[in-house]
Amino acid sequence: MTDTELRQAVLDELSFDPSIDAVHVAVTAEGGVVTLLGHVATFNEKHRAEKAAARVKGVRGIANDIEVKLPPNLRESDEAITHRAVQTLAWDAALPRDRIQVHVAHGFVTLTGEVDWRYQRQAAEDDVRKLHGVVMVANQITVRPRHDAAGPAEVRRKIVDALQRNLAETTAGITVETQGSTVKLSGKVHDWRERAAAERAAWSAPGVTHVEDKLVVA
Repeated sequence: MTDTELRQAVLDELSFDPSIDAVHVAVTAEGGVVTLLGHVATFNEKHRAEKAAARVKGVRGIANDIEVKLPPNLRESDEAITHRAVQTLAWDAALPRDRIQVHVAHGFVTLTGEVDWRYQRQAAEDDVRKLHGVVMVANQITVRPRHDAAGPAEVRRKIVDALQRNLAETTAGITVETQGSTVKLSGKVHDWRERAAAERAAWSAPGVTHVEDKLVVA
């Protein structure tokens, strides 16, 4: 696929996704690396645009330079965003109570605290990303070490088993290394879906607090 064809394919996918108003979004492509430009009305749309681009076959990398320009009816004070974010997190049954803090400045939300699993860290970000008035989210929540975690060899075995269940044809191209509570992924995958699945498998192993994803989409 040429860069021109890839650019058009990404534009088509952005236009096809009903959760994105792509009228003011532009796309460039060079060597499989796609850059998203322009502006959207919400931070969630910016996030959705990146997800849409990642679905397109042939995309090897994404630079998301879309700007969030809030229309007047979606603007909120930092105080209102903070209260709404705290309440939203409190109502999410997947999250531990009273272990996540919210800081807001000019619509820029910073999340701090400590959780047991990576999916909880992501759930907190997903919760606040969709709120009115948010222009950016910095997720600084950490995943704390588990005292009942298995050793590195057992963690690696569990991850490899998960990869074989989910990505049987691609597993041979993925190398998994474990060092303490850190997992390192390297090698090649066919697309962004496979890369996300491999990273999800690594994070799902008990005791993993950090994943270094060096997988290449090729």
